[in-house]
Amino acid sequence: MSIAPNEKEEHIVWHQHLIDKTFRATLKKQKPVVLWFTGLSGAGKSTVAGALENRLAQLGYHTYLLDGDNVRHGLCRDLGFSAQDRRENIRRIGELAKLMADAGLIVLSAFISPHRTERQMVRELLPEGEFLEVFVNTSLEVCEQRDPKGLYKKARAGEITNFTGIDAEYEMPLQPEIDLPAGEKGIDALVEQCLTELNQRGIIDTSAH
Repeated sequence: MSIAPNEKEEHIVWHQHLIDKTFRATLKKQKPVVLWFTGLSGAGKSTVAGALENRLAQLGYHTYLLDGDNVRHGLCRDLGFSAQDRRENIRRIGELAKLMADAGLIVLSAFISPHRTERQMVRELLPEGEFLEVFVNTSLEVCEQRDPKGLYKKARAGEITNFTGIDAEYEMPLQPEIDLPAGEKGIDALVEQCLTELNQRGIIDTSAH
């Protein structure tokens, strides 16, 4: 039997299992959360997220890091870089991050995610307090100087189009939960800032380790 697209939702019901998010989180002795690292290409999102995940792992917390480039090798390999595809990329990652939080994990997600509406879309997938926007606040000038992948050079030469910060807009977060001055401070200081915020919010307790 075929189902018309507009009837699809009527036939799909979320199955509530006996083992839920609360049980999984309690088992791991932590609170699930999605740390959404956003910023320009070359801002240091993956670097900071990776260093923070390493520290959390050392403290005994259960984590998973979702990285923009890595995800495009598999889950989103069919997507390009048009506005529509980039939005779909973020939607998929948001849904994946939500499932990982449901598993009781601390999820670190490192994506440019240039538009506020897209980041808000992911925020609304999660309960209040379970989505923390982390702005890796590095200026365009510094990012261009770093240019670790040579992408800015190609964008300036017209070899890459629709590149965030050059010919595509990046909308800075207005009120991020964590604002990291990544163009001014070193990695260790940025990680400590994140840990302090997570402690204050009761997501982790470093004094217990």
